[in-house]
Amino acid sequence: MKAINLKQKHAEFTKQWHPHQIAIVDDMQILLAKLQGEFVWHAHEHEDELFQVIKGTLYMQFRDRTEVVNEGEIIVVPKGIEHNPMTKNGEEVHVLLFEKLTTAHTGQVQHEKTQTHYPRI
Repeated sequence: MKAINLKQKHAEFTKQWHPHQIAIVDDMQILLAKLQGEFVWHAHEHEDELFQVIKGTLYMQFRDRTEVVNEGEIIVVPKGIEHNPMTKNGEEVHVLLFEKLTTAHTGQVQHEKTQTHYPRI
């Protein structure tokens, strides 16, 4: 039961699109990630996913629109909704993710960016 400094934890890794686990809350995990460029279209059939932007601007693409998520804001992607997070103009965006332990990184999609293990930091 210690305070977790998100800025310090983000400084512990450099790899983009590779979440790192910082805590577990019941059956939910808290992840930090650095994002740059475009990810991959995917959905999580059985799990919601929460993104909080710690630094920068995230563009959450949905098939019918793009939501802009600014620093200090959150967006919840409901289960089953196809989405594709991205950043613009080479900006590296830092995010906190809150999702179930069972959530697969890219849902049913297999891609070179897909991660199957989230290091604990």
